[in-house]
Amino acid sequence: MTYLLDISTLVAWLVPAHAHNERVRQWVAGKKLAICPLTELGFLRVAINAYHAKPEDARASLKTFKEVIQPQFLPADISALDGEPFPSARKSTDWYLANLAAKHGMKWGTLDVDARHPAAVLVA
Repeated sequence: MTYLLDISTLVAWLVPAHAHNERVRQWVAGKKLAICPLTELGFLRVAINAYHAKPEDARASLKTFKEVIQPQFLPADISALDGEPFPSARKSTDWYLANLAAKHGMKWGTLDVDARHPAAVLVA
């Protein structure tokens, strides 16, 4: 099984100061992983805004991750209207990622304990 990483999961893994860094590091061991443009952009936004990374440092971290881990790269190739409808505006991006994972026969690896999407797998 391949797991499309949620934005929060990627942030937790690549930001050592994140509260769930070790949890994610243990969970991803030996798993096939994927990312997409939304997870990349989301990581950059959160790393820069919430963790005060310099843009060039956040980009370098993402680049190193991609070179070392070599996750599968999924194009954002579905409409926001495809798949399961999101339960609230707050969950729209999450559901998009879960629907994208499902379309490609993957699961969506998330830290969100309230994710009730059929493709969601809790990173625990």
